[in-house]
This record gives sequence, C-alpha cells and structure tokens, in this order.
Amino acid sequence: MDIVPYLKLMVQKNGSDLFFSTGAAPHLKTEGETRPIGTSPMQPNQVRKLAYGIMNDDQIKEYEATFECNLAISVNQLGRFRVNVYRQRGDSAMVIRYIKGVIPPVEKLNLPIILKDLIMEPRGLVLVVGATGSGKSTTLAAMIEHRNQNATGHILTIEDPIEYLYTHKKSVVDQREVGLDTLSYENALKNAMREAPDVIQIGEVREMRTMQHAIAYAETGHLALSTLHANNANQALDRIINFFPDTAHHQLFMDLSLNLKAVISQRLVKGINGQRLPAVEIMLLTTYISELIQKGDIHGIKEVMEQGTERGMQTFDQSLYKLYKEGKISMEEALSHADSRNNLSLKIRLSDTEGVEAPGGLGVAEDHF
Repeated sequence: MDIVPYLKLMVQKNGSDLFFSTGAAPHLKTEGETRPIGTSPMQPNQVRKLAYGIMNDDQIKEYEATFECNLAISVNQLGRFRVNVYRQRGDSAMVIRYIKGVIPPVEKLNLPIILKDLIMEPRGLVLVVGATGSGKSTTLAAMIEHRNQNATGHILTIEDPIEYLYTHKKSVVDQREVGLDTLSYENALKNAMREAPDVIQIGEVREMRTMQHAIAYAETGHLALSTLHANNANQALDRIINFFPDTAHHQLFMDLSLNLKAVISQRLVKGINGQRLPAVEIMLLTTYISELIQKGDIHGIKEVMEQGTERGMQTFDQSLYKLYKEGKISMEEALSHADSRNNLSLKIRLSDTEGVEAPGGLGVAEDHF
C-alpha cells in the first residue's frame, strides 16, 4: 500500500489534513470539512505499514519506544507534509498535514496589515496563539517571509519538525530541526545566542524553560517569535503564568510587561464562499496594558483592547463583526465563534437597524493608552 496516491489527492483537492485509523476509511479534511475517501476501512496493520514506509530507522525506533513520532516528508512534484504517527487501541494511527510550498503573503491570508509592522520590530516577544489547525504556523511563516524579503539580518528558527522552507533573500534564514540538526529544543535554545540571530523563532512554547528562553532573547535585544495553544490573549497569558511557580510570578509579570510586544490570536471561520478566513484578535503592549500585566490584572486587558482599534488592536468579536459587515461571513458563523454571542448579536442588530456601526467601546479612557 502506497501513501503517494493519498498525498496526490490531498494536493489536488487542496486538503489540509489526512487521517488514517484502523477500522475507518481514510479521511480528508478540506476547508474545515472532513469526509471519507472511499468506503473501505483500514485493516489492522495497514496504517502501520504506511507509517513505517515513510519513517527512517531512527524515527521507527522513537515510535516503538514512545508510541509517538513527529516528522516531515517531502515528495517530488507534490510538496512537503507534516506527519504525526501515534497509537490508538493498540494499533498505529497517522495524521498528515499538507504544508503549502509557497509561503503566502500576509495580505493573501486576509491577515491584519499590522502583522507586517510587528515582524519588523527590532526586539520584543511576539506570540501567535490559537487552537490546533487554526493557521498559527502559516501566519508565523508569512510574517517571517515578509521580514526575509524586506530586512537584512539573521533569522534563526528552531522547529520540531521544520514545516515551511525559506530561501535566503535579504536575510540569512537558518532552520534547525529537533532530532536532525540539534538533539533537543533545550540544546538549540541554549546555543541560539552564540549564533548571532536578529530574529529567533521557537516552534512552540510548551513549558516554563522554553518561555524563559523566549523572554531572555527579547530582553537582550532580539525579536523572539513563538506559538502557543490558547484561545485568546487572556488565556495565553494565563497559560504562561501557570508554567511558573507562584514565587516567580512577580518577576514574570515585570518581564512580560517590558518585553511582550504582541499576542496575535486567530480562529478560522467559514466564509460565504466556503473558504476559511482568519478571525484575528490582536493585543499590543501599550502603556496601560503594560501596567495591567505588571499588576497581574490579566482579565482587565480585554476592555483596553476594545478601545485600542486606532492603534491596531482588536478583540475576536470586533474581528468577527468586521468580517460580517464586509459580507465575508454569515451572521450565524460570526455568532458561533464569538467570545460573547449576546454582545455581538446586539451589536449586529443595532448596526443593521440604525445603518451605522455600533460603538465597540466599554468606557476605557483614551489617556490610558
């Protein structure tokens, strides 16, 4: 059984993910909808044979020792794919994600233009957060490629595995893959400063030590970028805080208040034309937000974001409202993804009734910014 025909179909259909699991037919996800490929269920050991056919000896050893393996593969004339092999019900299962060969620009992804400004910052910490499959990696790649095309310097990425491949343009871009170019995230992070980067991308922040490195890079004059699994800026900050013991929170709040340049949160929503669009929340480090973080008042941030649209900030509900008013998504789609369904519904009804855009503010004074 050969994996290539499945990959060809995935590329032809512009699919995002392939799912292989014993007892079910292979499934393909396209534009957020997952459908079976044929009707024949995968038989015991079929998925295992497919997986072992694309793993090398070291990856097979890792999988047999841990029942997990992450890897990336390249197939001639098709492109690059990210693969996760794992166990379920005593048998192998596998998910394959298609990594588009061309890194799309920020505008083509329908992302806020301010992301192009953020990636050109000389220093600070920028986090891109969202659920699995929300497009975090693609957004980060588009930002890095913008800097690669428009600024000189050294961009260093530490990834597990490498997803998008960059070519050297105005910048030199070095990509290090855990398990191939470095033994571990920790080893790569410890040595990153010696490699004289201007920009450091850490694939994902999963625990305290990685977060400490990211903050340290920002403190020492680098632009540090990473992803985090969280639904919005508040939840991202809560997750970061929970990485650290209570005794470290005072210093953490101080460090974040000085170095956290932005938190970009995104969700993919279904457009009127069937394509998925990003709804994007943006938190920027204004003077007032810095003060709130320093005090540990994380849950006061959202109000400030709602009043910071002139500076480029916006909440999810404001992003959804804008997409609805532009005719890109339906009202039900907007409401189904809203943080506050009732508030967004009221805002839409008021604007539709009055023919003017309802105010988004919650009474935070402008001088707080």
